Order: sequence, then C-alpha cells, then structure tokens
Amino acid sequence: MADETVVIEHPNRGKASSQLTRLLVVLLLLASAFLVAVVTIGGWNTLEGAKPVQIAFILLYLLLAYFVARWSRGVLPMIAALAIILGIFAVVAAPAWFDRARDGFTDPSLSSDLLGLICVLIAAVQAALIVVSLQAFRQAWNVEVERRPESSPRAVPQAG
Repeated sequence: MADETVVIEHPNRGKASSQLTRLLVVLLLLASAFLVAVVTIGGWNTLEGAKPVQIAFILLYLLLAYFVARWSRGVLPMIAALAIILGIFAVVAAPAWFDRARDGFTDPSLSSDLLGLICVLIAAVQAALIVVSLQAFRQAWNVEVERRPESSPRAVPQAG
C-alpha cells in the first residue's frame, strides 16, 4: 500500500466563485498598492514620517497578492487586518490633504485635492478588500481530497 500513488485535489479551487474571488482579492491588492504608491510619490516632499510605512504597505500588498495568486488561504485574514489599518490611515489622511489646498502650505507634486480624493478612494478600496478577502476565507481553498489515479493497478479489476 505504501507504493501506491495518491493524487491530491482541491475541489473548491475549481469553482468559478472561488476563482473570481481570488481574482478580485489580487486586483484589489494591486489597486491598493498602486494608489498608495501614487500618494507616496505625489506627496513625497510633504510627507513627514509616513514614507517608510507607505513603502512597507506597498511591498506587503504586492507580496500578499503573490500569495493569494498561488491559492494561499492563510494570508486572507492578515489582508483584512492590514486593510483595516490602511483604511483608517486613509480616512485620517484625506481631510489633511484637503486642508493643504489652502495658502501657506507646501505644495506637493500632485494637487492636494487630488491626493485627498485618492485617500478617499483608498479607504473605499480597503472596505471592499475586507469584504472580499473574508468571503474568500469562507470558501475553504485549503480543502484537499485524495484520489487514486485511474491508471493505478488497484483501480483496474483483475480477473481471478
């Protein structure tokens, strides 16, 4: 029995809903990383201590997108937690960017109003990312089913 080969299948990964959810999580992570990069680059001259945090979020989101693309279910709760944190940062930062549009503030590379709008968009994308990542977690991508290959000697009935 030890020499028999066993094929491991993941039946929940083949479902259209699981594939769509995985695609949505990856796209939302990539969109979030892009939007944070736009705010980071566009406001580089006016950002004080947030540069390392924003760069860390960009790199983390790209890494997490890679893991989700490889069907890693374990990172999904961490994605939701990071989305909550980044969403809070974006909600707090948006009014500050809008306030910078007044006279007396250093002008960032991009318009302060545009950066504030992007922060609002980041918060909305984070809310969607929380919902979609937790929905993906419920789909049980990790379920495995062991099957014997059809060509195995045990599967062929022997005359006897």
